Amino acid sequence: MTFSAVILAGGNSSRMGRDKAWLEIDGQRLLVRQIERVREVGAEEVFISGRADTDYSGLGGRVVRDQFIGVGPLAGIERALAVATSPLLLVLAVDLVEMSAEFMRRLAAGCVMDVGVIPRVNSNLEPLAAFYPKSTHALAEAQIGDNNFAVRDFARHCVQHGFSRFIEVSASDAHCFANWNSPADMIRTTS
Repeated sequence: MTFSAVILAGGNSSRMGRDKAWLEIDGQRLLVRQIERVREVGAEEVFISGRADTDYSGLGGRVVRDQFIGVGPLAGIERALAVATSPLLLVLAVDLVEMSAEFMRRLAAGCVMDVGVIPRVNSNLEPLAAFYPKSTHALAEAQIGDNNFAVRDFARHCVQHGFSRFIEVSASDAHCFANWNSPADMIRTTS
């Protein structure tokens, strides 16, 4: 199965106080770490959905810029779906610091050519570490056109229309969804 990947790194990082993409864990910048992980899993092409004022050259990913400004992560997903050449797109948030290549491989194994997978942890959707079919691009555009920018709603629509399915995440894998939203989160993860 072939797939593309997009690293969502364009957020404001307002709670963190600085751009999360450049934070380090174990001596490695988060953005570089996520690019390496999706390549390790087998992504044929990697996109970076980043900030308009930031230079991502030299990181080994093609930069995609949001067509819809002020929309949040859904705009990055929409752009990557528009330009991806593979039938599936792995979406991965830059701040999921404990996401493992092994877990993403298991997600990939749950996909079929035209049906993606969206994890649920304790019944909570985790749409920023999921596989979406390229064919969901029109859904993303329509939802943005309706001024609904919630990625969880996009994930639900994908499942309702048969483009994706939910998979339950075991308690032993729930840590993969730990993210860094604030300096306190960094302290908890690294201590």
